[in-house]
Amino acid sequence: QTVQETQILIGEQTAQLRLENVALNGSTLNGEVVLESLVGHKFPGGYPSRRAWLHITVHDAAGNIVFEAGGVSPDGRISGNDNDEDATRYEAHYTTISSPDQVQIYEAIMLNSDGEVTTTLLRAAAYAKDNRLLPQGYDLAAAANDTLVFGEAAQDSNFIAGGDRVNLQIDLGGVAGSITLQVELLYQSIGYRWAQNLMQDETTEAQTFGGYYNIVPNLPLVAAVAELSLQP
Repeated sequence: QTVQETQILIGEQTAQLRLENVALNGSTLNGEVVLESLVGHKFPGGYPSRRAWLHITVHDAAGNIVFEAGGVSPDGRISGNDNDEDATRYEAHYTTISSPDQVQIYEAIMLNSDGEVTTTLLRAAAYAKDNRLLPQGYDLAAAANDTLVFGEAAQDSNFIAGGDRVNLQIDLGGVAGSITLQVELLYQSIGYRWAQNLMQDETTEAQTFGGYYNIVPNLPLVAAVAELSLQP
């Protein structure tokens, strides 16, 4: 019952998505993804292993995927996410999505005192990135240092209190006929890199966690979804 209640909470009371100004200009799909946060704190909040991201797909008239960004595998890895591929790197914040390796991930990325990406709380000294969705009424001028926006999102004029607006400029090549654009906001309680780093620890607790993680698919919950179809 607790799991079902959590699924309902995430799926119905977390965020809303809408698509605006979507059009085909030749072979290029243009549009805007507008996110509105419904929670009274940064989302995702709490423990920094949590993350949310945009899963963007375009299907042709036959149902084939002709574009995808933000796909996820059963082990929790996000396709194209730099941090899932390399523990020393992390995914940038984007104002525009135009290729499959650009994934808009709302997350907190920590740095240790040597300036290296870390998932160890006791070594965290600063943020490299914190673009978690801001709550309605967030006042940047009055915000405490530990609640500020860090990284590219701090210079993004569309990343504001209560949500974000992300541009789409997707080249569909030679796709003919109608297309369907779908955008999901996905949520994951423990990111792939966090789990992998923890499982390197040889303690009994870490290894027990690793056993659980490896037998249960780390698939995300859907927090919001928007979809529309376009005719040529």
